[in-house]
Amino acid sequence: MRRVITLGLLIIICFVLQSALFPYISVAGATPNLMLILTVSFGLMRGRKEGMLVGFFCGFLYDLYFGFAIGPFMIIYMLIGYCNGFFHRLYLVEDVLLPIIIITLDDFIFNFITFIIFFVMRNRLSFGLYMKDIILPDMIYTAILTMIVFKLFVFINKRLKRAEKGSET
Repeated sequence: MRRVITLGLLIIICFVLQSALFPYISVAGATPNLMLILTVSFGLMRGRKEGMLVGFFCGFLYDLYFGFAIGPFMIIYMLIGYCNGFFHRLYLVEDVLLPIIIITLDDFIFNFITFIIFFVMRNRLSFGLYMKDIILPDMIYTAILTMIVFKLFVFINKRLKRAEKGSET
């Protein structure tokens, strides 16, 4: 129960930061994707099921606030969380490079799918411009924020695991 409440609070806090604070601290028009960092982090640390569930709720909130319909971002976040759960066995707590690489790659995939859904479907095919102006700055900013925030998520996950072990005995 503690894990569910903590994850719910983390999702809400990340959503509020991403939607209310980060637009004001954007660099070159790019804002970091904190919801993606949260989804990938818990997919890596806890596995496919938890990554998919965190992705579902992050995507749902993202759709409610940023989207025009409920579903597209929810599916994208769920798939990203589920796929990152496959790396759960490779993940080591001390390793920071693997999460940064995976989150950067996932940010590219997220933005590429967003480009396909929202631009290609409307016959706007300037991918080079979109890559240069939106995807690359967003990937760099998200990777930099990952170095800071990921350690916090690891700390929270360790505390949750300790609390779960303590309640089992």
